[in-house]
Formats: sequence, structure tokens, C-alpha cells
Amino acid sequence: MIAKLAYYFSFPFVRYALIVGVLIALCSSLLGVTLVLKRFSFIGDGLSHVAFGLIAIAAVLNLSDNMILVLPGTILCAVLLLRNGQKTRIKGDAAIAMLSTGALAIGYLLINVFSASSNVSGDVCSTLFGSTSILTLSAGEVGVCAVLSVIVVVVFVLYYNRIFAVTFDESFAKAVGTKADNYNLMIAVIIAVIIVLAMNLVGSLLISALVIFPALSAMRIFRSFFSVTVCSAVLSVVCALAGLLISILAGTPVGSTIVAMDILGFLGFSLAAKVMGR
Repeated sequence: MIAKLAYYFSFPFVRYALIVGVLIALCSSLLGVTLVLKRFSFIGDGLSHVAFGLIAIAAVLNLSDNMILVLPGTILCAVLLLRNGQKTRIKGDAAIAMLSTGALAIGYLLINVFSASSNVSGDVCSTLFGSTSILTLSAGEVGVCAVLSVIVVVVFVLYYNRIFAVTFDESFAKAVGTKADNYNLMIAVIIAVIIVLAMNLVGSLLISALVIFPALSAMRIFRSFFSVTVCSAVLSVVCALAGLLISILAGTPVGSTIVAMDILGFLGFSLAAKVMGR
């Protein structure tokens, strides 16, 4: 097995996949704790479906780089959902449900009606559940992912205390002068960036698993926000690495394998919590 892994690591595209996988897993786990505690877990599904619809539009328009449309569009939808969701007549979860199912349906319709590909079902399946596209990344795509990931991590570290404040008690944070709305807006933008980055790794339907499972696993054992965040990040990276390596060796779907590792991690932490009496 070691010899086989050494052989695969000699190819640049395998190293690129591991780098991108680790970066995406790290970024998604950092915001996962905040989303779970703020009861925004479902927003990952909503934005991933929006990204799918935008990818379909980019395909119809024959855009050479769909990030030009997908990233700004997903960010805009994230801002509208998190910042204005409570100020409209259609509240939070209902707005997310409408947006996600509508975007998914429109995207699938556009792909079927306008696609020039002879394998529409395969294209849709790979977009929804991830595919081997993670193993066909170019150096430029890896560079973009690395830059965006570093920005996400740096922003999270710099504004950690404010994110902590608006996560646990937004009303109190506003009362002491913290501009909670601005930090919620920042969180929305970061979430959108993570969703777009993760599309190639696990597909649009499985992105929420990267966000939710590591955070919930860490919460089984740890209690402080800092401890849960650190444990979630470590666990997410380990599961992503394990999933990628198993996928490469066994030929299994990348996204599903990574999510399966996250599920095993959650079950393991839940068992450990019962043994420890937590």
C-alpha cells in the first residue's frame, strides 16, 4: 500500500487534490461551529443548490471560467438569506427551502434543455455528488483555492472574538456596541466562498456534511467554543485526507468517501462521549 501511495504521489494532480481537500476541509470546519450554534446548518444546502443553478447558467452561456458567475452569485444569495431573511415576509428556513429547491430545479432544467453534452445525466451526477474532477485540477485552480482559503482562515482568526460574540448572544453583542449585522454579513460571504470551493470536492448535495459533521462530533466531547473549533478543524482535515486516500486507492467516489469518514468520526466521538459520561 505504501509503495502504491508513493507511486500516486509522484503525479502532480494527486498532490493538488490533497492540498485542495485539506484546505477546503479546514475552512468549512471553522465556520461549521458558528452555523450549528446559530441554527443556520441548513443554509449550506441552500447555497450549494444555488451554486448548482449558477453552474448550469454558466454552462448555457459557455463561460470558460464559471467562477466568474458562480462565486458572486452565491455570495449575493448568502447575503440576502442571512442579512435580510428575518426582515421579509418569507422567513429564514422557508426562504432557504424555496431558494434551494427552485435553483436546483431551474439548474437541472437548463442543463437538459440547452446542454450540448451527450452525457447530461453524468454531468448532473458529478456536479451533485462530486466526481474525479478533484483529480484534474490545474496549478492555477489550486492557487485560487489556496488564496481564498488563506483569506478565510485569516479573517476567521482576526475576527474570532467578534464571531464568538455574535454566535452566542447577538443581542448582547449589539448592546455593547458590536456591529453584529456587519459580522453576520462577513460570515455570509465566507460561507458562500467555502460552498463554491467545495463544489469540486464533494458535490453540491454533500457540502453540508463538511460543515456540520466535524462540528457536531467535536461538541460530543468538548464544551468551550475554542476547543470545539480546534477539534472540528483537526477532525475535518483528518477525515478529508483519509477519504481522499481511500478514494484514490479503492476507486470510490471522492465526495461520498469523505462524508463516510465524517460519519465514522461522528459515531466514534459519540461513543467516546458515552464512555466518558458526557
